[in-house]
Amino acid sequence: MKKAKRLSQLAPYLFAQLEDKIDQAKKAGIDVINLGIGDPDQPTPEHIVEELRRQAGVGENHQYPSSKGMDAFRTAVAGWYKERYNVSLDSEHEVASLIGSKEGIGHLAFCYLDTGDVALIPDPGYPVYQAGTALAGGEAHYMSLRAENGFLPNLADIPTAVAKQSKLMFLNYPNNPTGAVATEEFFRDVVRFAKEHDILVAHDAAYIEVGFDSYRPLSFLQIPGAKDIGIEFGSVSKSHNMTGWRIGWVVGLAEAVKTLVTLKSNLDSGAFGAIQHAAIRALQDPQNSLQEQLAIYKERRDLMVRTLNDMGWRLEAPEASIYIWAPTPSDTDSRTFAEMVFEKTGVVITPGIGYGQEGDGYFRISLTVDSSRLKEAADRLRDCGIRYA
Repeated sequence: MKKAKRLSQLAPYLFAQLEDKIDQAKKAGIDVINLGIGDPDQPTPEHIVEELRRQAGVGENHQYPSSKGMDAFRTAVAGWYKERYNVSLDSEHEVASLIGSKEGIGHLAFCYLDTGDVALIPDPGYPVYQAGTALAGGEAHYMSLRAENGFLPNLADIPTAVAKQSKLMFLNYPNNPTGAVATEEFFRDVVRFAKEHDILVAHDAAYIEVGFDSYRPLSFLQIPGAKDIGIEFGSVSKSHNMTGWRIGWVVGLAEAVKTLVTLKSNLDSGAFGAIQHAAIRALQDPQNSLQEQLAIYKERRDLMVRTLNDMGWRLEAPEASIYIWAPTPSDTDSRTFAEMVFEKTGVVITPGIGYGQEGDGYFRISLTVDSSRLKEAADRLRDCGIRYA
């Protein structure tokens, strides 16, 4: 059977390719250490798991959930925003649940892009921004994220003609894959730009709780006027080790939240009620488990930065996220370098090209590996003879 043409616009998902390579290596007897995928290795805190167990036995949770999420969940998200970021949200109109934030991000393009409409997409960036845009029939205009600009897009580089055609702008800070963070000044510029050109800003805040050394990442909605033109996606996946639970939210501009819920009500039936209750427990956590998790990531971050610097790099430790983003040695493209590292060490790193053309010349290391295995990976890298030059 002939597939729909729209699927031809999708590149093979990067992590699916990595998984195939890892499986082949393991079958060949290679001891693989996978630093490629940002999937937390620590368990979900037990009190959250226990809440799921309890709620799974409640009969009303076995029925179809609301597409926009149960009242208690939306109220908990609004309360969390108020407590953590001093952002006031109307839980009835400005909050909705998602089956993981990836789902909402992917569906958003179908809400706002007709054929030929433009989405402004960071490069390098999370591949789902491009995938959703392509499937919806939209056109991508890539905003370059470069080291000299702190991996923030330069809005002045967007041609006026492109801005006029643009309906969406995707942003993501703390950033995947670069680990960069946004400044308040940058977010203020985004608000002005979006208002001038009537663009909906979609801020992917997946790593908003992962900040180090007293740094506290910003919510886009903290910026005056942001809620007039923007929404923010979030989840408990990275903060509470709940990636497999598939529960997240969208908050912000009421019209945009309602529009996304309208689409979702025609395509899915919402998140399992017991999982929403467990996420409420996570949001009401006194932050003890999060602080323990951040201490682990900080130790791992420092280990990998120190290792790479011993090998000739001159990296600054990132202030946030669960990734190390580093340039490849001179004249080495990212895919070639990642393959060379794997062949020499059995350590999987992610080639930057998987996140866009501007990612070539970089690689990403994930810190979501047991600390003893991460140390083993660091030792292998240090001893393999590769140097930065």
